[in-house]
Amino acid sequence: MIAAVILLALVHLAILFAGFVAPADPAAQNRDFPFAPPSRLHFIDARGHLHLRPFIYQWTMRPDSFNEYEESHVPEYPVQFLVAGTGYKIAGLFPSHTHLLGVENPAHIFLMGTDNYGRDQFSRILYGGQISVAAGVLATVISLALGSLLGCISGFYGKWIDESAMRLAELFLVLPWLYLLFAVRAFLPLHISPTQTFLLLITVIGMIGWARPARLVRGIVLSAKNQAYVAASRGFGASDVHLMRRHVLPQTYGVLLTQAALLVPQYVLAEVTLSFFGLGLSEPNPSWGGLLATLQQYNVLVSYWWMFAPALALVVVSLGYLSVANAFHERLQSVSS
Repeated sequence: MIAAVILLALVHLAILFAGFVAPADPAAQNRDFPFAPPSRLHFIDARGHLHLRPFIYQWTMRPDSFNEYEESHVPEYPVQFLVAGTGYKIAGLFPSHTHLLGVENPAHIFLMGTDNYGRDQFSRILYGGQISVAAGVLATVISLALGSLLGCISGFYGKWIDESAMRLAELFLVLPWLYLLFAVRAFLPLHISPTQTFLLLITVIGMIGWARPARLVRGIVLSAKNQAYVAASRGFGASDVHLMRRHVLPQTYGVLLTQAALLVPQYVLAEVTLSFFGLGLSEPNPSWGGLLATLQQYNVLVSYWWMFAPALALVVVSLGYLSVANAFHERLQSVSS
């Protein structure tokens, strides 16, 4: 679990501070380098001399070729750290021009290659993660908040409230969420601002996945409300709100943490899927689904392997969260036993 937490922390920090980590502006186009492969880091130059600092050679287009590159072996461009570059805002708040790494002009460093417009793929993956991962996290907050509220009320009061809420939850559980997402998104306006699109996405995704957390919370509340200390607190005149807030809800936190670790990768994948099919944020705003949408072109799919890099980022984030969820689950089982 510790390794997974460290990995997730590093990934989230890189995404949060994408402007600092990314060597280039994600929207900056360089039409001289369409589909350029990732830059190769060298320590030994063409003359056989060893360099302590890694360096790159600039890509040049091969004569009479289409998107085929070769390295120009002179000059060498050392990789520099904490360099000045294009402006950005740290965590979207504080303006800065310092980047983690870069090379001197006129060279360009492409850690994960470029797309068809010559835009740096590594920078776009980091900025795209701000959209995709944020959508997953915020949608998870919506689902857990709604599921906790309905599950707590349903389990605490029972009777017709419980019956109505659980029948509705069962309906949401059997619905195919992917097709439901497509249907709901298709009814929403297509020509809206990126901010409105993002808010609509997280709202739609979050409101679809509340049913399973609600059922889990309901089960815990049904058990907790019959405990002796809850009855004693009620006997001293505690209100229902006080009982739920102080004695019942704290027992659900472990399950909610596990559900959060499970839902975040699912919702990230949901946003990626919608963006992949053109129902999410559109260009020039990068998201992992939008970056992967380029693979719908057959020539890109078979020729430029580095265009799969956003999928690798998605796999890393998903496996990290699932490892954390598994650790939480094992911890809850050990405590309950």
